[in-house]
Amino acid sequence: MLRLSDATYLVRDHDEAIGFFVDALGFALREDETNASGRRRVVVGPADGGTGLVLALTDAADAVGNQAGGSVAFFLETDDFAAQHARMVAAGVRFREEPRHEVYGTVAVFEDLYGMPWDLIQPPARP
Repeated sequence: MLRLSDATYLVRDHDEAIGFFVDALGFALREDETNASGRRRVVVGPADGGTGLVLALTDAADAVGNQAGGSVAFFLETDDFAAQHARMVAAGVRFREEPRHEVYGTVAVFEDLYGMPWDLIQPPARP
């Protein structure tokens, strides 16, 4: 069996990114360690497990917020869309649209701290 444990996510500043992912999205800070050479490794992810994001610093200003070329790259799934949407709005997350109902579930596109689009989605109930 294979699982995707982590994916790299480009950021300008570790602490700024931790604030967004932990405070606004409700992720857990899974790792925040600095090794002997001074390199800091920060990993955030959903509190109940699953794939984490390794927050990697970059000086490539054009890459931050554009990791998917303007497309949605990350799909944040929830069992309670209304509650998560309300919590995220209260935390200052900017949604590009009102929630909509599609065949694949309730969804709304929001922006991360760099303006990159993400989907918040609740799949339809399964029989």
